[in-house]
Amino acid sequence: MAGSEESGEAGVRLPQLRLDELLAELQARLDAARGTRDRVHSLLEAVLSVGRELDLEQALRSIVEAAAALVDAEYAALGVIGPDGKRLSAFHTVGVTAEQIARIGPYPEGHGILGELISNPEPLRLTKLSEHPASYGFPAHHPPMNSFLGVPIRVRDQVFGNLYLTEKRGGAQFDEEDEAVLSTLAVAAGVAIDNARLYEESRLRERWLRANAEITHTLMSGAGRAEALSVIVERAREITGSALAAVALPMEDTGSLTVEIAVGLDSEAHRGLVLAMDRTLMGLAFSRAESVVSEDVSHDERVSPEPPRFEGLGPAVAVPIGTREGGVRGVLLLARKAGRPPFPSAETETLQAFAAQAAVAMELAERRQDAEQIAVLKDRDRIARDLHDLAIQRLFATGMTLQSMGRFIEHPEAAERVGRAVDDLDETIKIIRSTIFGLRSREGGAGTGLRARTVRQVDEAAAVLGFAPGVRMEGLVDTDVPRDIADQVIAVLSEALTNIARHARADRADVVLQTDGREVRLTVSDNGVGIPEDGRRSGLGNMAERARQFGGHLELNRPEGGGTELVWWVQLGG
Repeated sequence: MAGSEESGEAGVRLPQLRLDELLAELQARLDAARGTRDRVHSLLEAVLSVGRELDLEQALRSIVEAAAALVDAEYAALGVIGPDGKRLSAFHTVGVTAEQIARIGPYPEGHGILGELISNPEPLRLTKLSEHPASYGFPAHHPPMNSFLGVPIRVRDQVFGNLYLTEKRGGAQFDEEDEAVLSTLAVAAGVAIDNARLYEESRLRERWLRANAEITHTLMSGAGRAEALSVIVERAREITGSALAAVALPMEDTGSLTVEIAVGLDSEAHRGLVLAMDRTLMGLAFSRAESVVSEDVSHDERVSPEPPRFEGLGPAVAVPIGTREGGVRGVLLLARKAGRPPFPSAETETLQAFAAQAAVAMELAERRQDAEQIAVLKDRDRIARDLHDLAIQRLFATGMTLQSMGRFIEHPEAAERVGRAVDDLDETIKIIRSTIFGLRSREGGAGTGLRARTVRQVDEAAAVLGFAPGVRMEGLVDTDVPRDIADQVIAVLSEALTNIARHARADRADVVLQTDGREVRLTVSDNGVGIPEDGRRSGLGNMAERARQFGGHLELNRPEGGGTELVWWVQLGG
């Protein structure tokens, strides 16, 4: 009986143990299912959160934050692959403070493990980073990282970038489920990035269209060329996020460009500068009638280092205003600060379209101005014809009548007065004829302005100097400076450059011509040996005399860096 009782108790305990195991397993599966449900819910929330973002930068930030939360990683990063497909152009991080980033230094460019994912865009899961063959350690002040999980983000079958997750919390390792969740998030991230890009492109296109409309309205409303160029420069700089923007236009009969408008960083160093067609980005863009891009304009071998004008600038692009078929009217230059992203081909093409539209607007405005000028000239011809056919003939007839009446006047004083009246009529006829000649005369031939004459004078001196001097012109030098003073300016410039060639032993010279409508100022400087105290000064005396004739002055300065600075100025209209 005792044996039967023991067997019965064992039979009762055995099912009870199996039931406990089954219940525990069921509970574990329920917990796993609940965990999976919660994780799927979190994944869906992350996908929805990422998909709602239309701003690209904010979308990237949301993707990194969601990735870190989903796989419980301490550190997360998203690296955007650059246009060359080999390096990272941008890096977004989570888990590292701004102070830590500053101590670590520049963001990685895509070497080591990061580069492995770029060259082989497939999910990569590592237990220990340092054990991978591509690993070569971390920079100083970088937090320690061991476990790693990386997945690529694809946008329209192209790899946009990679998600990098390190240090799963609690010392655990990333598993297959983490990889699956992160890969799913990467697919949703690709769609979100594509939407954000399309939205950004549409907004950018809208801004360019508004800028074109503003330029067209400015030109068609009768604004001057300078105002229209200012609008072109300002809008292009704002939309592209450039630090410097400038427009250069061709100078008549000189084969050179002159920078008419410049705004932004060190714009004073560019404004009024005369540029050669070679050794400058703007000159190359004009002569080739195509865009010229530079990754670093401050160290570009195609750009002459003198005068220095690109310090602190990096990526740059020069875009022709117009086309080869329709004629290039000028060049638009844009430059970003050093370290900023370069100008991609898509952005350059948009800039070309913008510049082409600006050229069309400029041509339409010029045609309107030509039509107005023709109307003015026709009106001048009509006035001249009326003066000749009506006023002069009547004055001449009146004079003949008075002259014929003079012989019938017996009183000497009255006869004298009539004679003076006839002489006055003759003088009046001469004045009117001179006015008619002035109305019918046209401006001088091409290339006779002070601007063009100055460039030609400098070009001629370059052969003697052995180098090309820098040239900068500011103000309306062709309009505000009268012909007689312009002749004096050219004579002084020729004498100054000749003195540099003969005596200065310089390898650099700069010419600056400025006018504000009240005075004209010519500054010629060099880095030579300076003027000796006992040297001949007859040439300087001639220049000083030319200045005194027009109420001006000549100054000679010795800059701190050596050489000579000659400043010659005279009053206009005084």
